[in-house]
Amino acid sequence: MMQFIDLAAQYKHLKAKIDKRIQDVLDHGHYIMGSEVQELEGKLADYVGVKHVITCANGTDALTLAMMVLDIKEGDAVFCPTFTFFATAEVIAYENATPVFVDSDEVTFNICPIDLERRIQATIAEGKLTPKAIIAVDLFGLPANYPEIQKIADKYNLKLVEDAAQGFGGEINGKRACGFGDIATTSFFPAKPLGCYGDGGAIFTNNDEYADLLRSYRVHGKGADKYDNIRIGMNSRLDTIQAAVLLEKLLEFPIELINRNKAAKKYTVELSSQYKTPTIPNGYTSSWAQYTLVSNDRNSVMQAYKNKGIPTVVYYSTCMHEQTVFEYLGYRKGDFPVAEKLSKEVFSLPMHGYLEFIK
Repeated sequence: MMQFIDLAAQYKHLKAKIDKRIQDVLDHGHYIMGSEVQELEGKLADYVGVKHVITCANGTDALTLAMMVLDIKEGDAVFCPTFTFFATAEVIAYENATPVFVDSDEVTFNICPIDLERRIQATIAEGKLTPKAIIAVDLFGLPANYPEIQKIADKYNLKLVEDAAQGFGGEINGKRACGFGDIATTSFFPAKPLGCYGDGGAIFTNNDEYADLLRSYRVHGKGADKYDNIRIGMNSRLDTIQAAVLLEKLLEFPIELINRNKAAKKYTVELSSQYKTPTIPNGYTSSWAQYTLVSNDRNSVMQAYKNKGIPTVVYYSTCMHEQTVFEYLGYRKGDFPVAEKLSKEVFSLPMHGYLEFIK
């Protein structure tokens, strides 16, 4: 059966290089914060074009660390899409702040700048919360509309966080994902465009002060050494073996990105007459974390693919405002019509850099 994401094919292609990298770590024995971690941070910074990269244990921790650095706290409002993975909103609530959900753009599926400004204005008018930040998500590999979102952030004096858990490798007019906003985060979960063999994440910023804080927060709020703790932090380090794996995968990533785009183009040619296929705005490049179609007959279409041995997956069948844990926010069905429709109609096809039909 066809694989939805074929990590085995990728490993077979990179086996000798990855095995050597892992063996090097086993030989030197520095399993936590070994030299490969710093090497990876430097190469990620060069790839994206930012000053600082701070790796951590996973993508959710990366967002949590961003919230800590921005001093998000009780009474603050943080605006984020309702059509996204749970972690985007979870980290806001974890800091006792309030997630204020925003509807989707019906063309790109990303956070809608028009609805974003509307929600900010409504929050200001209500006067109960202090608008503090925006978390925009690069959904399915396509960067959000940062030119417009940044204008809104500046207008209302809000910090902007790029949640690029799926977006690493995407671009807007040549500027790479993880380079937008005040802070950007990504995930190296195995199924991501750039994934390791476990959990991993990273935070990207050009702000020296934020970078110093992030390096402290990720290791228990340490100061000059590990027994000089100057703030309350967390334990969130990328282990050395995962860094070693990512170093080799990052070298291959540009080629895999070309292959993902070839696959997406072939899908679009074959399927655009049957379904609503992804739209990539002018000047944008997607990393194609997923190739996502829209159908008002999703279940039967997915079954037809299954009958052909082709796996499909639904992201995300329940919006954030519909999650049980966020019932206290008082949202109702119909508050986010575009996102609610997407959650009932989208499904994704296999996508990775080793699909047979692109050879």
